[in-house]
Amino acid sequence: MPGDELLGTEADREAAAEVRLGVMRLARRLHAERDPGDLTLGRLAVLGRLERDGPATTSALAVAERVTPQSMARLVQYLIDAGLVERDQDPTDRRAVILRITEAGRTRVLRERRKREAWLAEAMATELTGVERDLLLLAVRLMDRLAGS
Repeated sequence: MPGDELLGTEADREAAAEVRLGVMRLARRLHAERDPGDLTLGRLAVLGRLERDGPATTSALAVAERVTPQSMARLVQYLIDAGLVERDQDPTDRRAVILRITEAGRTRVLRERRKREAWLAEAMATELTGVERDLLLLAVRLMDRLAGS
């Protein structure tokens, strides 16, 4: 089957498995730090993207989040109904609709982000040495680079 071929050495594959597991465990732990409620990870990801990157179309959000346009439309509609996102006409193309985060949406995403970052900062301060912290920051930059490849 295409894509089933194993590349790299056994040591490369073992290292990749260890990185994957570590990233998944950290993601689950950060997920556990979220406030329980109506914002799924997908909804929070869309709010975060609009907060970080600014207004976007539904189709651009779908591409960025790697979901179908239909799935994104449902996510966006929920966020609009909740007052966290609003529709606006694209000033350069009156036929297009852009989405922008509302102040309520910005407040919500920043609160969620601060909560998770506070846990992570505390964990890093108590569990890691200065050198380990620097190595972790380097590893994150390398993971970002891999994610973009």
